[in-house]
Amino acid sequence: MLEDGRKVIDRVRCEWCGSDPIYVEYHDKEWGIPVYDNRELFELLNLEGAQAGLSWIT
Repeated sequence: MLEDGRKVIDRVRCEWCGSDPIYVEYHDKEWGIPVYDNRELFELLNLEGAQAGLSWIT
């Protein structure tokens, strides 16, 4: 609780990020944040295509 009586609400996160600090940081700073820069969109498109369904967790 804050000094002025307001309650601090914990951030709600997706289950997939678990408690690993790297996944938590990714979830909080990148996941679900819209990207409008064409260069960055092109990079993400290529990375997704190269990933081919692989998971970093497994």
